Amino acid sequence: MTGDEEMMQQNLMRNAHLEGGPFLWQGGPIGVLLVHGFTATTAEVRPLARTLAENGYTVAAPLLPGHMTRPEDANRYHRQDWLESIEAVYRQLSARCERVVVGGESLGGLLALQFAATHPEVAAILTYAAAVKLTLSRSRQIAMRFAAPFSPYVNKNQAEDGLLWQGYNVYPLRAGLELFRLQKEVRRRLPQIRQPLLIVQGRRDTAVSADAPEYLARSVRSTRKEIHWLANSTHCVILDCEFDQTAQITVEFLARVLPGYNSVMVTAPSAHVDSQV
Repeated sequence: MTGDEEMMQQNLMRNAHLEGGPFLWQGGPIGVLLVHGFTATTAEVRPLARTLAENGYTVAAPLLPGHMTRPEDANRYHRQDWLESIEAVYRQLSARCERVVVGGESLGGLLALQFAATHPEVAAILTYAAAVKLTLSRSRQIAMRFAAPFSPYVNKNQAEDGLLWQGYNVYPLRAGLELFRLQKEVRRRLPQIRQPLLIVQGRRDTAVSADAPEYLARSVRSTRKEIHWLANSTHCVILDCEFDQTAQITVEFLARVLPGYNSVMVTAPSAHVDSQV
């Protein structure tokens, strides 16, 4: 690879210095599996994972195939490959833990929903800006489908937001089409979900539709489901300015829905529940 090619490759990865590989942190008898979002790495879920580990949970996260290498690599994989990587980590957690919770950010939340729909033994689901409905217009999605055979990726055209987010600065197009296909599959499976469900979204999220949380809550058959809105957060609520509140919401939700398990400590100030369904 020439110097120019190396420079170009570096420009395609944001915050390459962060730790973004898969991990499994041994803790107590309850496991939490966290899945990062589209084009991201596990750097996205590590702050929340640390809070959960401090509260006594065993926490693990896979690195989705095609991520943290080159954007072109993401186009080589399908949604089933993503789910298989989650299945492998889930088996590891199940061998160590009495019960396992699954969750994720954006695409990760979508994958968590799909996984829980086919694994009724999952104890609870944590979703953060789950990508069940996007703000991306139908015409833009069609344009992506036409462009995918000819171009590996397109620029994100988004301003630097200062978050410690690691991942590609472009959207791999064929991988994006897999996300759209996964959306359709998840929507069909939502009525199969009966586990306790946490839904968190930022009011300033421009990627996931503002009606996605209510749509998700209406579509599942869970008897315990909570919607929490964060007034000042953008799409990546697990890294944004209200992270402490997001972490506290998560810890308190797990304490409520898993009553036989008491966390070791609570590290963030008490959170306000905007709405509960």
